[in-house]
Amino acid sequence: MPIEQSNIIPGQVIEGKVQGITKFGAFVELPGGAVGLVHISEIADTYVRDVKDFINEGDTVKVKVLNQDGKKIGLSIKQAVTREDNTEKAPPSRNRNFDKRAGSLQSNKIQNNELSLDDKIARFLKESDERMQPLKNRLEPKRRNRFV
Repeated sequence: MPIEQSNIIPGQVIEGKVQGITKFGAFVELPGGAVGLVHISEIADTYVRDVKDFINEGDTVKVKVLNQDGKKIGLSIKQAVTREDNTEKAPPSRNRNFDKRAGSLQSNKIQNNELSLDDKIARFLKESDERMQPLKNRLEPKRRNRFV
């Protein structure tokens, strides 16, 4: 049953199709033709540098409606996933598509280790950068003060 834009209620979990990806998030087409934005901060529980690392155009995703202001609809993927995990009462590690190291939902392709060399290198660099970020943050203020 199609959902009209006027019937979209904050807190509702809906399935939609990723229509476009930008640097700041993804546009998701909801049933009934309404389009909402999933901000980059609402893609996953971990740091998201590039939205395309988590979702692609044409993917079907579950989203939670955060707010609706006129024609603008705010959506969240991470809150929809969190809500599902809480209702199922299963730890995330039991979810076949949950990658514990990356802390995000991944495709079955990654679970089956069918990644290309480029994908493996990109994944390694991303994980390495995430691990180094706290160290870089601690050193950065010290470097600025040295040249003052």
